[in-house]
Amino acid sequence: MPGLTLLGLTALLGLGAGAPLCLSRQLSMQGHYVLGGLFPLGSTEDAGLGDRTEPNATVCTRFSSLGLLWALAMMMAVEEINNGSALLPGLRLGYDLFDTCSEPMVAMKPSLVFMAKAGSRSIATYCDYTQYQPRVLAVIGPHMSEVALVTGKFFGFFLMPQVSYSASTDRLSNRETFPSFFRTVPSDRVQAVAMVELLQELRWNWVAAVGSDDEYGRQGLSLFSNLANAKGICIAHEGLVPLPHARSPRLDCTQGLLPQVNQSSVQVVVLFSSARAARSLFSHSLHCRLSPKVWVASEAWLTSDLVMTLPGMDQVGTVLGFLHQGALMPEFSAYVQTRLALAADPAYCASLAAERQGLEEHVVGPRCPQCDYVTLESLSEGLLHHRSFPAYAAVYSVAQALHNTLLCNASGCPTREPVQPWQLLENMYNLSFRARGLTLRFDTSGNVDMDYDLKLWVWQDLMPTLRTVGTFDGRLTLQRPRMRWHTTGNKEPVSQCSRQCEEGQVRRVKGFHSCCYDCVDCKAGSYQRNPDDTLCVQCDQDQWSPDRSTRCFPRRPRFLAWGEPAVLVLLVLLGLALGLVLAALGLFIWHRDSPLVQASGGPRACFGLACLGLVCLSVLLFPGRPGPASCLAQQPLLHLPLTGCLSTLFLQAAEIFARSELPPSWADWLCSHLWGPWAWLAVLLAMLAQAALCTWYLVAFPPEVVTDWRALPTEALVHCRVHSWISFSLVHAANATLAFLCFLGTFLVQSQPGYHNSARSLTFAMLAYFITWVSFVPLLANVPVASQPAVHMGAALLCVLGILATFHLPKCYLLLRWPELNTPTFFLGGCQRAGGRGGDSGKKQMTPDPVTSPQ
Repeated sequence: MPGLTLLGLTALLGLGAGAPLCLSRQLSMQGHYVLGGLFPLGSTEDAGLGDRTEPNATVCTRFSSLGLLWALAMMMAVEEINNGSALLPGLRLGYDLFDTCSEPMVAMKPSLVFMAKAGSRSIATYCDYTQYQPRVLAVIGPHMSEVALVTGKFFGFFLMPQVSYSASTDRLSNRETFPSFFRTVPSDRVQAVAMVELLQELRWNWVAAVGSDDEYGRQGLSLFSNLANAKGICIAHEGLVPLPHARSPRLDCTQGLLPQVNQSSVQVVVLFSSARAARSLFSHSLHCRLSPKVWVASEAWLTSDLVMTLPGMDQVGTVLGFLHQGALMPEFSAYVQTRLALAADPAYCASLAAERQGLEEHVVGPRCPQCDYVTLESLSEGLLHHRSFPAYAAVYSVAQALHNTLLCNASGCPTREPVQPWQLLENMYNLSFRARGLTLRFDTSGNVDMDYDLKLWVWQDLMPTLRTVGTFDGRLTLQRPRMRWHTTGNKEPVSQCSRQCEEGQVRRVKGFHSCCYDCVDCKAGSYQRNPDDTLCVQCDQDQWSPDRSTRCFPRRPRFLAWGEPAVLVLLVLLGLALGLVLAALGLFIWHRDSPLVQASGGPRACFGLACLGLVCLSVLLFPGRPGPASCLAQQPLLHLPLTGCLSTLFLQAAEIFARSELPPSWADWLCSHLWGPWAWLAVLLAMLAQAALCTWYLVAFPPEVVTDWRALPTEALVHCRVHSWISFSLVHAANATLAFLCFLGTFLVQSQPGYHNSARSLTFAMLAYFITWVSFVPLLANVPVASQPAVHMGAALLCVLGILATFHLPKCYLLLRWPELNTPTFFLGGCQRAGGRGGDSGKKQMTPDPVTSPQ
C-alpha cells in the first residue's frame, strides 16, 4: 500500500511537471493468445480526409478520453483474467490496442495488422484459410457503427470473431453479412422501442426526429420513425445533421430544420446522433436561440463530455435518454489511477521500451501520442459517466469462448495448441458468460439482452449529473416524482398537434398527420370504441347509445303496458262504458215488454247492447306485450260485435224511414218484415259479411308480432304490424257502410209531433260513430307506432260511449224519469208488432198524451 501511494505521488508530480507519459506504450502486451483492440483514442476532425489524393498516413490530433477509458477497461479485464484462475488457468492473454480515430479508413490499417500472419506484417493469399494463423485471435471493437460496418465485413471474410462494445446499428445483426460480429450492447432497435414507449407513456405524439448523417444516425432515425408511426406518433419534422468536418457546410439557422421546429408547436425532439453531430447541432441551436425543448437522447451522446461541456447547454431544456445498465465497476477508477502512475514511472517506461519490437511503429505509426499527455483532470469528467462495462464484458466473452474451445477446467487447460479464429467462433454462437456477476448471453444475431436505465440531466454548477428516473426491461417503468422539467412550475410538457378528444368523440384527421385532427361527437346510436378511433361504431340493432357514448346499452322491449298512465285512463273509461252498457242492458231486460223497449227493437236492442259490451271487452286485447293470438284476435273481436250493434240500429232506421217516407201499403209490408225471424236473418247476414272480410284479412294479410329496433331511440318497440292497410280499411268500411245507410234513413225523416223522435237519436248516434272513426284515421296515421294501440282503444270506447249517449241512455232516462210517457201511443205510433201484421196502425192518427215529451 505505501508503494502504491508513492507511485501515485510520483504520477501526480510527473503530471504536474508536464513530463510526457509512456501510456501509449502500455497499449500492447504479449500473451499466449493475443486480442486486438480498436478504440477511438483520437479524432480526425482537422486531418482533412476529404482532400486526400494519396493513401498516406493519417494523423489523429484530438484526444478522446472516452476511447482511452474503453481501452483501459479492456486492459483491466485481461489483467483480471490473467491473475485469476476461473478462466484460462495457466494461460495468459495479450492485447494489441490501436486508434481508429472514429474513421473507417483509419481503422483499416490496424485491421490489416490484426490479420497479418503471426510474426509477419503481411497477409498471405490462400485458397483455403482454415489453417491460417493471424496475429490476433479475436478483435474487441470498434465503437462506431460506421466503422464496424467496414471492419465487420472484412473480419467476416476470415471468420475472425469481433466483439464491439458500442456499435449498435441494427444492420450488424444480419448474420449473412456479418457472420463473426458480436456486441455487448443491445441493438438500436431496443433503444428505439424504449424511446417510443417513453413518448407513449408521456402522451407526446407530435415530435421532431433528428439523426446524424452517418450510419448510426440514419439507421436509428429510420428505426425510430417506423416504430413511432406504427404506434400513432406523428413526426412533424425529420432531418439529418451533417457531421462537422473541416470544410463541411455549416448549418443555416434561417433555412433548415431548427427554424421549423422553433416555429411549430413541437416541444419534443428525438435526437439519434453521434456525439460530434449532437455538439454541432446544439451549438447552432444555441446560436439560433431555439426555445427550450425536451430532448430525447440516444445513448451515443447522452453521456458525452463533448455535449455536456458545451457552453449554454443548460439552456436547451430537458435532456433525458436511455443508458444500458451493465454492472458496477467500482475498482475501475483506482485502476485508471494506477495506470497513470505507472505511465509516469521512468523505470517502468524504460522496461516497456526494452520489450517493444517496433513492428507497429513502422506500420501504423505511434499508437496514441495524445495519451502521453493525459491528466487525471482530463479523465475525471469521463470517469463520472463512463460506460466501460461493455468493453470489459467483451473481453470476458472471448475468454469464455477460448476457455470452452481449449476444454479448460479448474485445474488447467489440457492443450495449448494454436487456435484458429474460426474455431473460436464456433464456441461464441449462443455463448453464455459472466462478467462482474452479471450473466450475459449472445443470441442468434450476436446481441446481448441488457436492460436500460432512463437518465435525466440534472444541472449542478457547470456539469449535469445523471439521475435515474425509470427503467426499461421490455416494459417501461417511470419514476415521475423524480423527474424535473424546464417548464415553469415543473409542469410536464405537452407535445400534441391537437388536444386529446374527450370520451365519446372520435378524430377527424385534417392535413397529412394523423395526430392533427378535429374532435367529432358520436351521435346517438353509435359509440367510441377506442380512444384513437377515427370513426364511430354503430350499435347493434338490439342496442342503443346516447350522444357521445363509449358503449352501447341493451334495448328494453316497449309496448303498451298495463301500468302506463294512458292505459289506466282508458281502463277507467272502459269501466265507465261497460258499466253504462250493463246498466242499460239490465234496464232494457227489466222493461223488455214496455212500449219503449219494443219501439227500440225489443230483443234486438238488448242484442245491440250486448254487442256494445263485447266491443268494450275487446279493447282488453290491446294492452300488454303483443302475442300472435292477440294480434290475430284484435280486429275481428272489435268489428264483429260492432257490426252486430250497427245492424240492429240499421233495422230500426229502416223501420223509421219506411213509416215516414214510404206509402202506407209499402210501409205496412216492410214493417211486418222488420220484426221476427227476418230481422234476425238480416243481422246474421251482416255479421257473416263482416266475418268473411275479417277471415280474408286474417288469412291473406295476417298481422304479426314484430320488433322494431329503430322506431324508438332507447327501446325496442314490440307491436302488431298490419301487412295490408287496404284489407284493414275494408274491415272498417263494412261497419261504415251500415252506419252510413242508417244515417241516410234517419237524417231526412220529419219528426211527428206527439211521438218519440227515434230518428233524431239514430242520426246523432251515427254522427258520433263517424266523428270517432273519421278522427281515428288521421290520428292513427300521425301518432307514433307505440301509441297506436292506445288510439285503437280510445276510438272503440268513444264509439261505444257515443252510441250509448245518443241512442240508449236517453231511453233509459225516459224509463226512469218519465215512466208516464212509456205508452204504446207515444212510442209505437207508426208500426206496431202484431204477429207479423202491421194492420192499420200506420194510418191511424192517435191523440198524444197530455204530457209533453222532451224532444
